[in-house]
Amino acid sequence: MSQRPAPRVMAEIGCNHKGDMNIAREMIETAARFAKADYVKFQKRCNRELLTPEEYDARHPNPANSYGETYGAHREFLEFDPDQHRQLMRWCEEFGIGYSTSVWDLTSAREMAALGPAMLKIPSACNLHFEMLEFLARDYDGEIHISLGMTTPEEQDEIVSLMERLRVQDRTVLYACTSGYPVPFDQVCLLEVARLKDAYGARVKDIGFSGHHLGIAVDVAAVTLGANWVERHFTLDRTWKGTDHPASLEPDGLRKLVRDLRAVATALTYKDRPILDIEAPQRAKLKRLRGVHLA
Repeated sequence: MSQRPAPRVMAEIGCNHKGDMNIAREMIETAARFAKADYVKFQKRCNRELLTPEEYDARHPNPANSYGETYGAHREFLEFDPDQHRQLMRWCEEFGIGYSTSVWDLTSAREMAALGPAMLKIPSACNLHFEMLEFLARDYDGEIHISLGMTTPEEQDEIVSLMERLRVQDRTVLYACTSGYPVPFDQVCLLEVARLKDAYGARVKDIGFSGHHLGIAVDVAAVTLGANWVERHFTLDRTWKGTDHPASLEPDGLRKLVRDLRAVATALTYKDRPILDIEAPQRAKLKRLRGVHLA
């Protein structure tokens, strides 16, 4: 029985560290040692580049979740600089887990590529930033992971065609995703995993699933449909202030997710012989052959 490789689980810390490096360190350690995830992922933004002046100076759309007087100040409060990301990478190495970050703009892509992580992620909001994709293809050697939330099929095909033209399709991973926080089950659209697998599975390195739903049942189904990467937001406390916490898994939820996905991957095989070794003694004891009846 040839077993399918276990799916890689990425615990997205994002900005759930609340701008506190000590909390970020605790989250790395928890994801690594308690939950046994494969990667943690942060976010990197150059807010003055990413936001228009009007967006930067506007009030946060949900003031209860804001860490500043304006949306720009809120985003700056939650931002780690490149030296802090270098420290996050050291902690990941110390605790035995992979490091990654999403990059939201060209400056952030340059800063994070210079650190040389094994992968960088393009969020759904930025997957049409072709200048940034071209930079990563040209000046970065790691895997390029791309979420496809709020992206039309035509735009998805543009993205894949671009990666092929840039000759980096063999290090591109696409993620099925619905962009919402949290996403109700009837809008997860899980069969998008199978559609991406059929459309692009032979054209890119791999297909993943980035979920913003509640619970962990959906992620198990995503793996059965062919997702080899599963990304979920992670927090130490879902009641903390912030937009992403309600759609995040707490430590025990993340631990159970990793456990269940690895169990399912182990079980996703065909029988390699008509009667398995575990079945042979049961067959000898219990099997009623044709024409043979109990006395």
